Amino acid sequence: MNPSNSIAPTFPTAVRIVEVGPRDGLQNEVAVSLEAKIALVNTLAAAGLTTIETGSFVSPKWVPQMADSAAVFAGVSRKAGVTYTALTPNLQGYQAAKTAGADEVAIFGAASEAFSQKNINCSIAESLARFEPVVAAAKADGLRVRGYVSCVVGCPYQGDVAPSEVARVAKALLEMGCYEISLGDTIGVGTPAKVLAMLDAVLEVVPVNKIAVHFHDTYGQALTNIYAALSRGVAVIDSAVAGLGGCPYAAGASGNVATEDVVYLLDGLGIKHGVALNTLARAGWAIAEALGKAPSSKVGLALKAKCQQN
Repeated sequence: MNPSNSIAPTFPTAVRIVEVGPRDGLQNEVAVSLEAKIALVNTLAAAGLTTIETGSFVSPKWVPQMADSAAVFAGVSRKAGVTYTALTPNLQGYQAAKTAGADEVAIFGAASEAFSQKNINCSIAESLARFEPVVAAAKADGLRVRGYVSCVVGCPYQGDVAPSEVARVAKALLEMGCYEISLGDTIGVGTPAKVLAMLDAVLEVVPVNKIAVHFHDTYGQALTNIYAALSRGVAVIDSAVAGLGGCPYAAGASGNVATEDVVYLLDGLGIKHGVALNTLARAGWAIAEALGKAPSSKVGLALKAKCQQN
């Protein structure tokens, strides 16, 4: 018997969903209006989501879809109890996020040397060193920092990624001062067996209450991978309303797992999440219409068809 499958499941009683649609989702879509972005964030907050990745302070040259992030932060109606976060790749981005009023910031590393070299022209070690001033500044300002790890099961350049490498980077981010580490299957190639092997390696060096998972649904495995992560006690899940996003590194990539689908799964398992599915679905329909496309969420599409029948 595979040891990784012999551990009894320990499902959490409640899960916190981190909504990444306004940032990780929209940065990989065609540009939408500022008004549509603000409306999206406000509706997501109204649906009960308590952590919303609202924007990214990166060079507009590389990610033009996020050029108006400061205006989005200025325009949203802040709801008590909701954390509005921003991705900040460097100190300049951090200062911009702080000025814009971000409640929390995120930094991102990779578990693949090839991915790191191809995308940010430096080694994993060099990329981690670049984040230290950001974490130090945030700590001085009283802002929490979240750490992302990309390519946790596979890389578009090198193929499989060793679980030990994921664990090494996750541990480094935790020791740097990140309060939570989000493990991302960037190109959506994971399967439950691979995900469990990766998680078991990470759990040896990072407590389960410091871990989140972030799955793309390229091969239709995101929900099964989330189920696998839940069985290990992971209680934080990243997702994007309407399945927003894509991946420039994988042809045909279908974006992030849809928040609507995650909520439906959690409901079926009796796991609390605090999100109103109907309000969430309406947010998905609206942003999909603004993008001129159908929602990628199976649940969102089913609910829309049901509404149209009635």
